[in-house]
Amino acid sequence: METDRLKGAVALVTGGSRGIGAAIAEAFAARGMHVAVNFRVARDEAEAVVARIAASGGPKAVALGADVSDAAEVERLVAETRAALGPITVLVNNAGIARMQPFDTITEADFDDLIRVNLKSAFLVTRAVLPDMRAVGFGRIINVSSVAAQTGGVVGPHYAASKAGMIGLTHSYASLLAKEGITVNAIAPALIETDMMRGRLDLAARIPMGRVGHVDEMASIALMLAGNGYVTGQTIGANGGMYMSS
Repeated sequence: METDRLKGAVALVTGGSRGIGAAIAEAFAARGMHVAVNFRVARDEAEAVVARIAASGGPKAVALGADVSDAAEVERLVAETRAALGPITVLVNNAGIARMQPFDTITEADFDDLIRVNLKSAFLVTRAVLPDMRAVGFGRIINVSSVAAQTGGVVGPHYAASKAGMIGLTHSYASLLAKEGITVNAIAPALIETDMMRGRLDLAARIPMGRVGHVDEMASIALMLAGNGYVTGQTIGANGGMYMSS
C-alpha cells in the first residue's frame, strides 16, 4: 500500500513551529515519518514541537531555522534536512503570514511581502526538494492555501492573491509530475483556531457549522494526502461549509 512508504520517510514542514504546521508535523511523526520542523523566528516553539515528538517515542525530528522566502536559505534548509534525516520525499508548504488591513491602505510593499512569504516560498522549497523525490519516483507535496483564495476572504486582496497563487502552483506541478509518482495537492482551510486568528474568532459566525476549525482536523487531511497515491491536483476545502465546490 502507498501508506507503507510513509514509515521512515522524511518530511519537511515549513512554518512548523505552531498552529497547523505544528499539528501536521506531530501527526506525521506519529505515522512514523522523520520530520524537519522549519521556523523563521519561533525557535522555542519549534524546539517544543520536536520535544513533544521525542517524548512520544516518535522517530527523528529536528528544528531548523530558515526564511523560506529566500532562495539561499532554502538551499541551506534542504541541505541541513538531508544531512540530519535523509532525502526529503514529503513536503508541506505551510509558511505564511496574514495581515488584516483595509484594502485601500495596502501598499506595494505590503503586497510584495505577502506574495514573497506566502507564494514564492512554496515555489522555492518545492524546487529545492524535487530532485530527492524524482530520484526515487515518489513524493508528496501539500500546499496550505486558504478559503480566501476561493471567496476573497477578510484579510485583504494581497492575502487572497497569494493563496490563490498556491492553488495555481498546485495544479501546474500536479500535472507536470503526475507520471513520476509525485502528487501535489492543496488544503484550503477557513478560520482555524491558531495564533494567526487569535482575536478574530468572532468571524466564526460566517461559517455554516458555527465554529472555527481545529488544527488536528487539518493534520488529518494532510495525512490522508500523504498516504494517497491517486489524489493529485486537488484542493481540499476544510471550511465548515463556508465555500462549497461541485
